[in-house]
Amino acid sequence: MMYLETQFSVFMINKPGVLAQLLDEFARSNVNIQALTMMDSVEHGVLRVVAKNHKKVCQLLTDLNMQFSETDVLCVNLSNKSGALAEITNKLAKAHINISYAYCTAGARGGRTTGVIKVADVKKAMKVLQGGGKTTTKKKKPVKRSPRK
Repeated sequence: MMYLETQFSVFMINKPGVLAQLLDEFARSNVNIQALTMMDSVEHGVLRVVAKNHKKVCQLLTDLNMQFSETDVLCVNLSNKSGALAEITNKLAKAHINISYAYCTAGARGGRTTGVIKVADVKKAMKVLQGGGKTTTKKKKPVKRSPRK
């Protein structure tokens, strides 16, 4: 399963308690977080978060006077096994689709995981991953088998 979702990039002061305070506000507002990643620099942190209720998150961040931006990201439901994300990124690479960043979360339905991928061309990426895009793949060599007796 694959779908488009809004991701919020929230710019925060890099000091103790800021992330905890924001996540407490999400919890109090019953915002269910699907995926998140946190990056930092010396001066500020950037929280990237995907949550179910877009309007509620937008209003919450506005009320808290937090600087944020929104972008569309591709969410891909993956098997929770080695190589699942690699398979997706290889398909996108073969179709010459640039990936700006990606991260994963555990806890999708059925023990699966969700890959969150920021790509340059969302429509093309969805087409490729749904099997409608042209990609160049190596043809498998025929296997020679001995005749049955």
